[in-house]
Amino acid sequence: MPLFITFEGGEGSGKSTQAELLYQRLLKLAIPAVLTCEPGGTPFGKRLGHWLKWGDAKKITPITELLLFNAARAQSVAEIIIPGLKDGKTVISDRYADSTTVYQGYGRGLDLEMVTGINQAATQGLKPHLTVLLKLPVADGLKRKKAGKPDRFEQEELAFHRRVSEGYAKLAASEPERWLVVDATRSKEEIAGIIWQKVSQLLSKGLK
Repeated sequence: MPLFITFEGGEGSGKSTQAELLYQRLLKLAIPAVLTCEPGGTPFGKRLGHWLKWGDAKKITPITELLLFNAARAQSVAEIIIPGLKDGKTVISDRYADSTTVYQGYGRGLDLEMVTGINQAATQGLKPHLTVLLKLPVADGLKRKKAGKPDRFEQEELAFHRRVSEGYAKLAASEPERWLVVDATRSKEEIAGIIWQKVSQLLSKGLK
């Protein structure tokens, strides 16, 4: 059974690093896999993502963010995720619908029922088999991101990022069977080991 695995977390939590490490591990084991990211997994998504992250913050409303992130997501689901799963590949995505729930729902304060409905339409109801949440104190994550030029989201006030963190905690608590919460203050190698232990269990179940 092909797996759909997503990585979530706040700024600087190490999602992209761990998604890449898992992808490379699967390839080394000759397990067919696809690695994608949101919103830049497709050419369409890359253009939208650049505007959403680096555009004029004053001109982008929360509802615009919600719709555009889901436009990019709908394209990724149709172009990358569903075809990958149909081909029997494990699909790994750096961010997915849960990001929109916490950033535009909890962070921006949009109605959660509306956010969920739009997410559902964009994903065609496709849910991950496993979502890895890399949990890191907000202040620590923002410190990690200070090296480069901050994007629109990294420039948000601390209260925004705390709401995002609280949103992730609520989502993980509501579906413990889907979420794997990992302490992102651990070493990169320790985190990768914890994730692999869970993924290998899911893979072995699928082979039975």
